[in-house]
Amino acid sequence: MQRLSLGNFELITVSDGIYHLDGGAFFGVVPKPLWQKKTTPDENNRVAVGLNSVVVRTGEHTVLIETGIGNKLPEKLVAIYGQPAQLLDSLSAAAIPLDDIDVVINTHLHFDHCGWNTIRRGDQHVATFPKATYYVQEGEWQHARRQLERDAISYMSANYDPLVANERMRLLQGDQEIVPGIAVKVFAGHTRHMQAVLVESADKKACYISDLIPTTAHLDLNWVMAFDLFPLETIESRKRFYAQTIPGRWLTMFTHDPKVPWAYLERDERGKVAVAR
Repeated sequence: MQRLSLGNFELITVSDGIYHLDGGAFFGVVPKPLWQKKTTPDENNRVAVGLNSVVVRTGEHTVLIETGIGNKLPEKLVAIYGQPAQLLDSLSAAAIPLDDIDVVINTHLHFDHCGWNTIRRGDQHVATFPKATYYVQEGEWQHARRQLERDAISYMSANYDPLVANERMRLLQGDQEIVPGIAVKVFAGHTRHMQAVLVESADKKACYISDLIPTTAHLDLNWVMAFDLFPLETIESRKRFYAQTIPGRWLTMFTHDPKVPWAYLERDERGKVAVAR
């Protein structure tokens, strides 16, 4: 858990723990001799992946960005990925009651980003955060409901459909301000409608960029995950993001880095994007 002030806002990292993904899938076409210089795989070629959420306290709102894997994965997926289910404990350790959270933003609806949206209560799934309004792009929700062969495994309807049915989840159409100082902006690539979360206070800016740049090991334009549905769009979206974040000195928040939840970026002596020293 880390805390920092961004203008008049407070940012707090909270985590749902660590899970594991196949290194080849996590780094796509990047050869293993290159990516293993940045992260060490286990005997099954899996790498440790963080589940980083961020709480933003604005003074008027308590906003939670992402809700991790949760505790509802079927046994088959638990055997593949693990299910650390630590977010609620992490919020408790940060002294953030569930009732305090009044806004939840999902960048997209893959199960490792919205798992704690809901919890089981008897034979139903209800909102984990009882006073929160949830936000996601409508196009993302529509895609999730199609259950296409390419990525159906990534979506679990219990994480979002009950919220939509109960009008607890608002379906957005494009870039939009959610509350003063917090907005969402679509960056296509990982999915067509994945949204980043922009935070701004007193001329200071931060961006939770989600799976567009999942870790600090993915800063190179071409280090694109095999999970990305539109890899060429990922590259173009990264260019667009870097053109804003580096000269504007935005704090970049990483959804899956197990060690670095946020950092400022710069270009090194070769012109490559790197974590600022």
